[in-house]
Amino acid sequence: MAQALRLLRKRFYSSSAIVTPVNIQALDEYIASPKKLVLEDTFSVERLSDLFITLPTRDGTRRIYKEPRPSAPVGYGWHLAFFHARTPETLLSPDGTDGAVEFGPPEPFTRRMWASGRMSWNAAHPLLVGEKATSTSTFGSVEKKGFETGNPMVFVTQKIDITMAGQSHPSITEERSHVYVAESVSPDNTPRPVKNIPPSVDFSFTFTPSLTTLFRFSALMFNAHLIHLDKDWAQLKRGYPERLVHGPLTALMLLETTLFHKPTAQVAHFEYRARNPVIVGHPMTINGVWIDEHTATVWCVNDKGAVGMTGTIKLEA
Repeated sequence: MAQALRLLRKRFYSSSAIVTPVNIQALDEYIASPKKLVLEDTFSVERLSDLFITLPTRDGTRRIYKEPRPSAPVGYGWHLAFFHARTPETLLSPDGTDGAVEFGPPEPFTRRMWASGRMSWNAAHPLLVGEKATSTSTFGSVEKKGFETGNPMVFVTQKIDITMAGQSHPSITEERSHVYVAESVSPDNTPRPVKNIPPSVDFSFTFTPSLTTLFRFSALMFNAHLIHLDKDWAQLKRGYPERLVHGPLTALMLLETTLFHKPTAQVAHFEYRARNPVIVGHPMTINGVWIDEHTATVWCVNDKGAVGMTGTIKLEA
């Protein structure tokens, strides 16, 4: 967490953000209130086909296209495109995010970034294509950082269990961490160096996330966040050079690249951390190195060498 905080402080600079005692009271009440969200979805062949056509590892352009098969195990990370709330547009935040789903804190902490996450798979109870499943999200933790230095940030971690209908054991256990800052805080777009990137590469995959990629993945997630869809919002309201690639899409591509090169791998655990914004229209290369027989370090870099995300994948022993 300390390293993540240092990186995020470098990523943003504070302007006129003011945290008043009223804000603090509202934040403390938010932290103390229990939260739970239950969503159901079906891993239909049709939805998965839409996901496959969106992913350059599965769309048939690099190798022969394979349709999702009913009753086959749901692939690693595919669940990220499922389990969305159906919130009326009038209840969304001005930037299109859904605070109820993400357990977002009260104002002024309305600006959020997908920071990191981890997933574990239960090989004995896999999700199956065509079957219904339930996602149960609860509060994992909330941490207030930087309040004493005038750069307040709120880290919110959700714990998510995904269980197939008729089962009592989760097929996937997941944690997702978002960081929230005040609306008036602007980004520092200077790429931040990332330490401990391996000097060699065992496998890689390069593609360019396009506006179509972002639109399709947003549609799959029922995600209206304007940072992925609206150029003016990304540039004028958020201070980025262009629209941003989704954090979960980048994380999914780290998994996809590993499985593209090792299709029979059985993943037990995956964790990842966002390092720099990933910008639409720039080539992205996902690299991986096998640390040992069961562990891979993975990361993505853009055409200028900036690291967008890092991760570790552990296979079943």
